[in-house]
Amino acid sequence: MGTYLPTRQRSNEEVARDAGVAADWIAERTGVRKRHTAAEDEAASDMAAAAVRSAVAAAGLDMEQLDLLVLATSTPDELGPATACRVQALTKARNAVALDVSAACSGWMFAARVAHDHLRGDAGCRYAAVVGVEAYSKFLDPADRGTAVLFADGAAASVLGPVPATEGFADFHLGSDGALADHVLIPAGGSRAPASAETVATGRHTIRMDGRAVRDFIAEMFPLVVSDSLTRNRLRMDDIDAFVAHQPNPRLLRSVGTALGIPPGRLPVVADEVGNIGAASTPYALATAAVDGPLRRGDRILLATFGAGMTWGSALLTWSGAPVIRTAPTAEPLERSAR
Repeated sequence: MGTYLPTRQRSNEEVARDAGVAADWIAERTGVRKRHTAAEDEAASDMAAAAVRSAVAAAGLDMEQLDLLVLATSTPDELGPATACRVQALTKARNAVALDVSAACSGWMFAARVAHDHLRGDAGCRYAAVVGVEAYSKFLDPADRGTAVLFADGAAASVLGPVPATEGFADFHLGSDGALADHVLIPAGGSRAPASAETVATGRHTIRMDGRAVRDFIAEMFPLVVSDSLTRNRLRMDDIDAFVAHQPNPRLLRSVGTALGIPPGRLPVVADEVGNIGAASTPYALATAAVDGPLRRGDRILLATFGAGMTWGSALLTWSGAPVIRTAPTAEPLERSAR
């Protein structure tokens, strides 16, 4: 696995000034303390390419060994071509088939399912890179406290390949409800409302979110997704070593986890330090758990995601001990896990 966070950080104090709230309000209501923001000339593909390079290096591979590159994002470089093609060019993964998957914050899991099934179905393919990335800062209204305090930028990638039969992914289960699509969206810029002077003037190219509806959806769906996965696989809560989930905001995630009865220490929370990085949230949390604990080889992980659309998904993952390289804004830019 590999992760990337842009250098610039925005504190609660800075965000609060533009959003018209107190810094303490942000911390108390969301739990987010800081978030990372891409540079003006830094696009989603730039961040994704950095994460993919780190993941491929962690796997001990060369870029030319990738057979597939699947990218998940809701903030692409352009409406077309696929941002995955931009990443392919940046990384020189010339032998990989590149494509995008759009499922918002559930995107990495949807992309992982595509890559997993592709590898299993094509004997000629051995390695796939799956990357989630968001450049949300390009699409935020700084004055909208419902979105500006939560959403941030970053990327996280994983390399899928051959593992022993007792390790790796199992039991993907994905879902969506398009009737709820208006809960989170960028209203303009697509074929329904192409860019115009009017759409720009009315701020319709920024993220709009019904915060209460999204919160209620996650509070309802998280327990259902977890219980459904456990039931289908005849498992109990105690059989799961770690529950790695999308990170909508730390306060909500911890609250739902507690209500669900997830044992202390088994629900990694990373959004305190990075905010909601959408399609990158779940793989970033997984990579962080591999580096900082509690993951060990052979651990059983239940992954759960939720996103605009509305979308959701779960999967079981038996951890293979995959190494991680994190590319972060520190004096030592590369941090490799020892596991």
